[in-house]
Amino acid sequence: MAAPTRSTVLSLYRRVFCIARTWQAQSGVQNDTEAERKYIVQEAHTLFRQNQQLKDEELIRRCLEECEARIEIGLHYRNPYPRASYLPPLGLATQKGRKLRAQQRLRKQAKPIYLQSHDET
Repeated sequence: MAAPTRSTVLSLYRRVFCIARTWQAQSGVQNDTEAERKYIVQEAHTLFRQNQQLKDEELIRRCLEECEARIEIGLHYRNPYPRASYLPPLGLATQKGRKLRAQQRLRKQAKPIYLQSHDET
């Protein structure tokens, strides 16, 4: 990893933990605040560790964009959890051959940047 990229990643990592430290739940309930703080720390730890071995600059850049998008969305909506993604039109295809592959491709293309690290459930 190049030095500027490394410093950018570390800066973003520190920013996430700073946000977690000062986070207040929208409901104002202390238990909710603690649960959301714990979620932010756990999610950051998991995703940064998961992507720690990346060497490709393009992949690293996309991960950084995803992290920044999740931070901005979380701060704007006061909700640390990823927002739901919606299926594209005709998103529920039959389980047969080409239609299913085409629908899987549509779902992958429609996946927002802030959910790239999460698998479909």
